[in-house]
Amino acid sequence: MSTDVSPDPTMDAIMQAVALGRAGDPERARTGLAEIWKTIGPQGDPLHRCTLAHFMADLQPDPAQALAWDIRALDAAGSLSNKRVQQHHSTLDVAGFYPSLHLNLADNYRQLGSFEAAQREIDSTRACLHTLNDDPYGATIRQAVDDIESAIHAHSTGFGFRRLV
Repeated sequence: MSTDVSPDPTMDAIMQAVALGRAGDPERARTGLAEIWKTIGPQGDPLHRCTLAHFMADLQPDPAQALAWDIRALDAAGSLSNKRVQQHHSTLDVAGFYPSLHLNLADNYRQLGSFEAAQREIDSTRACLHTLNDDPYGATIRQAVDDIESAIHAHSTGFGFRRLV
């Protein structure tokens, strides 16, 4: 573990559940995250809520369910402070969360055929892209913005965007 990361058993449990999904067992990952959510609750630590909801959305086969979790993640981010996220990892900045959070919402709305809402979220994503570094992650987000916006303009509801971290 990096010296920049503070021990946090809840974050560790979340990441262990996420690892199950990445290893090809999304059902166990969803079950594990749902159990953790019961202990966190909708009023719990905003970092835990934001992180869990963000990853839980990625594991949903239904875009409506993904949308509900992504809204929870965005809501939790609104309660987060840099002080709190930097207690977990010294390099984190809450502002850097927003491009991915808005992008995921845009893709959910697009998949559900709500193209106006999807475009509003793409616009919100673009407004905060400056918070991303010029690194592979930032490049991936920027490319996904262009890809999703193209799909919005084409009125495509097909799955095509692969979730990001």
